[in-house]
Amino acid sequence: MSVDPYRNLGVSKDASDAEIKRAYRKLARQYHPDRNPKDAAAEERFKSIQSAYEKIGTAEARSNYDQQSRMEEMFQDGGRRSPFGRGDIGDIFSQFMGSGRRSRSGFDFNFDRQQQTGRNRTETPKGANIEAGLDISLDQAISGTEVKFSHRRMKKCSKCNGRSFGSPSRCSLCNGAGVQTKGSTLTVRVPEGAEHGHLLRLKGMGHEHPEGDSGDLLITVRLDAEAGRRWEDGRLVQEVAIPYSTLAIGGKVRIMTPTGKRVEIEIPEGTKIGDRRRLKGHGHDGGPLDVEFTLSEPQNLTKSQRDALESLRDLGM
Repeated sequence: MSVDPYRNLGVSKDASDAEIKRAYRKLARQYHPDRNPKDAAAEERFKSIQSAYEKIGTAEARSNYDQQSRMEEMFQDGGRRSPFGRGDIGDIFSQFMGSGRRSRSGFDFNFDRQQQTGRNRTETPKGANIEAGLDISLDQAISGTEVKFSHRRMKKCSKCNGRSFGSPSRCSLCNGAGVQTKGSTLTVRVPEGAEHGHLLRLKGMGHEHPEGDSGDLLITVRLDAEAGRRWEDGRLVQEVAIPYSTLAIGGKVRIMTPTGKRVEIEIPEGTKIGDRRRLKGHGHDGGPLDVEFTLSEPQNLTKSQRDALESLRDLGM
């Protein structure tokens, strides 16, 4: 089983594209071969970071990876064998076509059915929903915004208008699928006060069924936490680099919060890397902010700093 690229880059699956890029750049610098000469482990880690970024580093690549992952999850328990590997070929097709009925060729694609009771029961085929992500800034989420959004979806064939779906007489343009993949651009309105993970449903903007209606477009709003911050279970987490001396004997540090305010934090003696402090009212839109302490790594030591560190080393610290 391949390594999860999200886990490889240390980001959550609902991270913004910008957060993924920042995580990649940080790890790539840390494990770059030029910085770690003759270190086989670092070289291997660098290669895995590159591979992960190739899978989810762009919006298009990430969309393809997420869609493929959903397909694999659907078939992980097996099913009827098909030319596409494990799983039901009807389920594969229904990922795009959604609900429907038995095709004219007689093959049951196992679509869901929207039924009416009574003697004249009818079935309304419906295309599959499309899931996508939309990245906006924290300020845009607070005030609300409108964003141009482009995606690709299946629409009825412009030549046969879907009539060749399941028919022995195949359309030369869509090859009997009844649909074509086309690009679509629309304006998405994000309401004021939207939170990270907010779901927008745009009815009729999903895949179009060749014999029925269109599915919906489901857009998950992702708030870019900005450099040094990330989202965890709906909470904003900000990393704060602390010198070792302050972690060991305590002290104070000033940070800039997402609201633009400077806040002074008391660091207790014996604070460890990874410890957290929750600041109420200093997160996004007045919510909580979790401050996570990391170790500040000086790049260029002065002579006095080096002498002091050598003294601490000699004392066993």
